[in-house]
Amino acid sequence: MEDFIIFAFVGFLAQAVDGALGMAYGVISSTVLLSFGVPPAMASASVHAAEVFTTAASAGSHAVNRNVNWKLFVPLALGGSVGGALGAFVLTSIDGAVLKPYIVIYLGLMATLILYRAWRTRPSRAFSPRTSVPLGLVGGFLDAVGGGGWGPTVTSTMVGAGADPRSSVGTANTAEFFVTSTISATFLAAILTGHWAEAGGFVNHASSVVGLIVGGLLAAPLAGGIVRIAPARVLTIAVGVLVLLLTGYQAARLFGVL
Repeated sequence: MEDFIIFAFVGFLAQAVDGALGMAYGVISSTVLLSFGVPPAMASASVHAAEVFTTAASAGSHAVNRNVNWKLFVPLALGGSVGGALGAFVLTSIDGAVLKPYIVIYLGLMATLILYRAWRTRPSRAFSPRTSVPLGLVGGFLDAVGGGGWGPTVTSTMVGAGADPRSSVGTANTAEFFVTSTISATFLAAILTGHWAEAGGFVNHASSVVGLIVGGLLAAPLAGGIVRIAPARVLTIAVGVLVLLLTGYQAARLFGVL
């Protein structure tokens, strides 16, 4: 029961941030699970199982508040689903830690670019649907391998490229439901085929996963309204600062500071 309450609180905070800024649910939830001694592949699978429910609620909130660019949504979701399935298979087979230094460098560059754009206050530019497919592919792969890389990769790239922050957050959050569902289905397939030897550990972390789901569901409906009313420059700065913080955290873990 204690684990359920702790993870419900974590899930609520993580989803509130993720729904409003387009990232951090996976990173926050995975970090807490890892700190409890959950293996990396198990942590990623657990978080994505919870996200199937929370991203569905968040997607509905963004759709109702008209925060979604549907022209970008389809290619982004398709690319993300393919990349996520590939990443989930890789994670159950090898250690994805080799990618961490490159992810940290990329996020650092994106954070700098986003904050620079917020400072210069340039008008928003349209994001190309053709670019959405490879972006989704990379974002989905890193999300599965890292246990929460979709938002930092996809949302930060779109905002960094000058796209409207409101539609960037809403579109990325809505597409994430399909990406997360695909990743979870891939983990499930690995369990059923016996490909993943550690799968039996799910039972030991069931209360934590349920807590993440309940807490996330309570916070998810707030997402669309926050993004709809927030000024574009404030939203851009908030995204940039969050990416910068996530980059610092990942770098600290990479160099053994944390």
